[in-house]
Amino acid sequence: MTIPLPPNCIILAISPANQDIATSDAIKLAKEVDPTGERTFGVLTKLDLMDKGTNALDVIEGRSYRLQHPWVGIVNRSQADINKNVDMIAARRKEKEYFETSPEYGHLAHKMGSEYLAKLLSKHLEIVIRQRIPSIIALINKTIDELNAELDRIGRPIGVDSGAQLYTILELCRAFDRVFKEHLDGGRPGGDRIYKVFDHQLPAALKKLPFDRHLSLKNVQKVVTEADGYQPHLIAPEQGYRRLIDGSIVYFKGPAEASVDAVHFVLKELVRKSIAETEELKRFPTLQSDIAAASTEALERFRDESRKTVTRLVEMESSYLTVEFFRKLNLESDQGPNQTGPNADKNSKEPVQNMDRFGDNYLRRIASNVNSYINMVCETLRNSIPKAVVHCQVREAKRSLLNLFYTQIGRQEKERLGAMLDEDPALMEKRTNIAKRLELYKSARDEIDSVAWK
Repeated sequence: MTIPLPPNCIILAISPANQDIATSDAIKLAKEVDPTGERTFGVLTKLDLMDKGTNALDVIEGRSYRLQHPWVGIVNRSQADINKNVDMIAARRKEKEYFETSPEYGHLAHKMGSEYLAKLLSKHLEIVIRQRIPSIIALINKTIDELNAELDRIGRPIGVDSGAQLYTILELCRAFDRVFKEHLDGGRPGGDRIYKVFDHQLPAALKKLPFDRHLSLKNVQKVVTEADGYQPHLIAPEQGYRRLIDGSIVYFKGPAEASVDAVHFVLKELVRKSIAETEELKRFPTLQSDIAAASTEALERFRDESRKTVTRLVEMESSYLTVEFFRKLNLESDQGPNQTGPNADKNSKEPVQNMDRFGDNYLRRIASNVNSYINMVCETLRNSIPKAVVHCQVREAKRSLLNLFYTQIGRQEKERLGAMLDEDPALMEKRTNIAKRLELYKSARDEIDSVAWK
């Protein structure tokens, strides 16, 4: 498995001269990690150990295997030299003598040896560094910009006068308010949960209302009879109708108030998320708590007003019934259920008022009429309740969530404003560390600039 190398590495492909260069593992690996050969330097060792009558000139002069950079031959200390503790200075002197006196490599002596290899690599490294200086400076500048941005994100030091503190608090509140509105308007997730309350929760709750039990024949008979009192109705049991309708409409208060509470819960959650997602607020835990408390108080006021409004909507449906609905029913009854058919008998009309007022058909017709009217009211409330909730809660939360809080902090003393801006010690330490790193990077940039122009 090939070990990945950073792109800035110089590769020394070291191969023994007494082995076939075509099978060199070093060359093979170098080609894998540096296919273009821009970073690869070939080094031949053990030139002094080659068989008599053979040499490595084909490799060194690039005829056997050509590299972009010249091959360099070196002669290291033998095992005997190591055992005799021959130092590196003596070894380098011995290596230089070997190349200068060698009949095969004498003409290349000035380009052979460990000292020449070191100079060659140093010169190449200098060239590479100078080529990379613009990108290094660009990277340092980018890091400096990122550190400055991080300081801006976590906040610069705040002034100590009350005016600067009040300005900072207001700016932080506005930053929170922007995030909160983004949640409601769809820029951030969460606001869609309010729509789900209206599109799923409210319709499901309306479907579960016990109208079947309320409009059972037994209950219809009971309500109509009680509504008549001592004087039975003459034509239609109007009081019975009204009581059945009023009793049915009351059931709508439950789903209406549940919608108000569900939206209130969503708004509270969005406040919590918005505080957590407002980067500028993270350094001020006390102000976070104050904003959360003020927002919760405001949302509770909006909820109470919304609950009153949806309750009024339900009560209004009881206060004034839609007369046209029942007139239309009477007109249809007078025409008879079969009068529109092709085989209708014009003499078969039997007015509803002639039915037995305690008969099942008669009670069933009353239940059906009331149920039809309640379905109409249900559809009306299904459309009007979301409008009322949005108007009283969502709209007001967008417009005036922190209005009262703004008024209150405008009256605060300097000490209280300072307490609201009390920072987390960990954040203060982070700011100090970033400032130190920023200073180091700026110093490094200045040093590199001075070297680049030498």
